[in-house]
Amino acid sequence: MSDKIKIRVHIANRKYPLNINSANEEEAMRRAAQRINELALRFERDYAVSDKQDVLAMCALQFASALELNDIDSKDVVQNAVDRLKALNQLMEERLA
Repeated sequence: MSDKIKIRVHIANRKYPLNINSANEEEAMRRAAQRINELALRFERDYAVSDKQDVLAMCALQFASALELNDIDSKDVVQNAVDRLKALNQLMEERLA
């Protein structure tokens, strides 16, 4: 079992200690924290929201909805590929028969 790497990320003026597995994971966590902070600042500026809990809830909703949209898009891509493969398979069966 590999040793955990201990880091701290700053989100909305608070420090959060994390135990991670790799340098790649550290980079991902730090970039994610940076994106959250940037989005939080934008919400505070554009919507005059000052309550950090409200700002962070809006950030969570923004990121979660992006994941859901990506999931929907991925399912559409997979279904399209399946449909095309079925059509190709049917065409091959017709040609070989």
